[in-house]
Amino acid sequence: MSVESFDPSQQLVTVTPAALDHLRRQLSSQGGKMVRVSVKKSGCTGFMYVLDMVEQAGESDLHYRLDEQIELLIERDSLPVLSGTQIDLVKEGTNYQIRFINPNVKDQCGCGESFSVS
Repeated sequence: MSVESFDPSQQLVTVTPAALDHLRRQLSSQGGKMVRVSVKKSGCTGFMYVLDMVEQAGESDLHYRLDEQIELLIERDSLPVLSGTQIDLVKEGTNYQIRFINPNVKDQCGCGESFSVS
């Protein structure tokens, strides 16, 4: 068993400028005041990412101010999986999509929807 320490001054999830612009547009068009990032058990490999636009934080959310308009929430139970993740916006063909660049991922399913970390 290992013991992990948590330094609240270090941001555990980073967001690229392209992704930040995208999130800003999504918040203005869909409503919501904050962006919540979490994972849930799903798929054939184990987890999937969840990105929600929300009006208020939950009790278990950690708060990070990305800029004067956007607050990023990270669901506390997702920390072991999300720590060190970068959120980016990438163009594939004619489409743009959010991509999670997670150094903890050990395996992904063939369709790319789910992943494992151990």
